[in-house]
Amino acid sequence: MTSQHTYKTDDLNGTSYKCQPLRHTPGALHCIMKICVVGGSGIISTSVTHHLLAQGHSLTCVTRGRRPLPDGVTAITMDHTESDALTRALRGEHFDAVIDFLVFDAHDASRALSTWTGRTNQYVFISSASCYKKPTGNPVMTESTPLGNPHWEYSRKKIDAELVFQSAERNQAFPLVIVRPSLTYGDSHVPLILNSWAHPYTLIHRMKLGLPIVIPGDGASLWTITHADDFALGLGGLLGNPNTIGQAFHITSDEHITWHQAFTFAATAFETEFVPVMISSHTILKAYPDWEGTTLGDKAVSVIFDNTKIKQFVPGFVATIGFAEGMRRAAKWFTSHPESKTIDALVGERHAQLARAYQDLESTLVTRIRAAG
Repeated sequence: MTSQHTYKTDDLNGTSYKCQPLRHTPGALHCIMKICVVGGSGIISTSVTHHLLAQGHSLTCVTRGRRPLPDGVTAITMDHTESDALTRALRGEHFDAVIDFLVFDAHDASRALSTWTGRTNQYVFISSASCYKKPTGNPVMTESTPLGNPHWEYSRKKIDAELVFQSAERNQAFPLVIVRPSLTYGDSHVPLILNSWAHPYTLIHRMKLGLPIVIPGDGASLWTITHADDFALGLGGLLGNPNTIGQAFHITSDEHITWHQAFTFAATAFETEFVPVMISSHTILKAYPDWEGTTLGDKAVSVIFDNTKIKQFVPGFVATIGFAEGMRRAAKWFTSHPESKTIDALVGERHAQLARAYQDLESTLVTRIRAAG
């Protein structure tokens, strides 16, 4: 399905241009755009980059060059934090949309404003759904849920960045769109709670050795895990839509599973089993307080994302890659990339120490209670 459109000059900050036919994307405006991605080679941004190229857009990526970019991308290889050098590298370029994955705090946001003000019709800041209020009084999150996370500095810094951008949107007509992904992964990742982000095969390795895996709580808290290819589809549908300016969106799957289910899906996909040890988050944090953000500040708390808003702006959008299928894709990827089966020894040792200590305590407790009869 293809179509052609011409925006009037008041649609996108006074810019008028013709849209060329593109392959159908739910909710997309079918318009060939000139887009810049700041990042472009991370877990989420790689899927976004591939999706935008498949849609026929003209794509530029600002990257440090540590990972390869797909064919068809114009690369600006440099440290994006060097704003003066980036401004020179842009050489007066103007983009229909900019997607920035590399702003993490208020300072980054201020620097981005100085770089991109006047250079784009739509600036998409990739924030985080972990910014939503924790602890939550209501597990159902909408974009109007208050922000605030006392457990995770990363989230608080993202909130600070949002505030800087929102001030510029209100006072300087900066064309801001905020997008908040939740736990989002690609084929090369195994996004299990208390796993290693840099070495995601770590917990699969423990499973295959029959070693215990620690899960916070009783494994029954609900979470939403979204494949990056689904996220890219939703994000792509927002681009070029002037009605998104000043809006915030989260883009997640509608599948809500428990952590016990997530581990079961992963074990099944990798043709193994897992030995769970359930320990309360608070007990885990007494041993390893640096895990507070990823547990109480994020994944250990039941959260259900209401995707009504993204579906209103991107009609027809729906995430189609369930976690069981995502883990099958991950298992296939790791089979094809055995060099990536690296292990985080520290994370593995933490699971081992917690499991041993808890199992010893549990055994002692049961023995004493039975003896007291």
